Amino acid sequence: MIQIFAEYWRPFLYSDGMRASGLVVTLWLLAASIALGFCAAVPLACARVSRNRWLSTPVRIYTYVFRGTPLYVQLLLLYTGMYSLEFVRTQSLLEAFFRSGFNCAILAFALNTCAYTTEIFAGAIRAIPHGEVEAARAYGMSTFTMYRRVILPSALRRALPLYSNEVILMLHATTVAFTATVPDILKVARDANSATYQSFESFGIAALLYLAISFALVAAFRRAEQHWLAYLRPAGAARPARRA
Repeated sequence: MIQIFAEYWRPFLYSDGMRASGLVVTLWLLAASIALGFCAAVPLACARVSRNRWLSTPVRIYTYVFRGTPLYVQLLLLYTGMYSLEFVRTQSLLEAFFRSGFNCAILAFALNTCAYTTEIFAGAIRAIPHGEVEAARAYGMSTFTMYRRVILPSALRRALPLYSNEVILMLHATTVAFTATVPDILKVARDANSATYQSFESFGIAALLYLAISFALVAAFRRAEQHWLAYLRPAGAARPARRA
């Protein structure tokens, strides 16, 4: 394994002006897809819990489709399927976008994680105690103000443990990006395996890199939960005072 890492550490870890490393590409795929999915999931979650069926039904169909089909199939549809359509090839902007495997991978990952995140946030909104909503109404808040100042902040805090699991699963899902010829960590490991035929060492390095990223994400979310969910701890769970 040391020999493989000594030979391929640059494609795995080192980025120069011409080419990004597999680690950088993986982190960029994760960060971009999570950011886009999060921004889209917040308003979609509000629409998902709406009593207006014209708002909730399209969101329900969207989440059902993207949670019910494999991410690998979604990536293939966007990367190879969309580019085969004539109206995509005739439009310069669409043709340039879907010709890039990197763009297709980010779009597929963002749509997929947005579907799961929407359901997570919608469940957190439904789980908000009724007293908090009634208190906001008693203060005379409008629906928009109530969502902005009471419902969404409380729901996002409560959804943090489930959302952390979604981020970790999204990190693991980025391994299918090699299908769109994206040079992520797994793509570098596959290239090393093809050149050396040392499968255990090549994929073992990739596994260690994914494990290190997962540990870092778990630690970051644990700190976030301790900070933003401290008010949900039982009163008896406070740290006992030290004896003199």
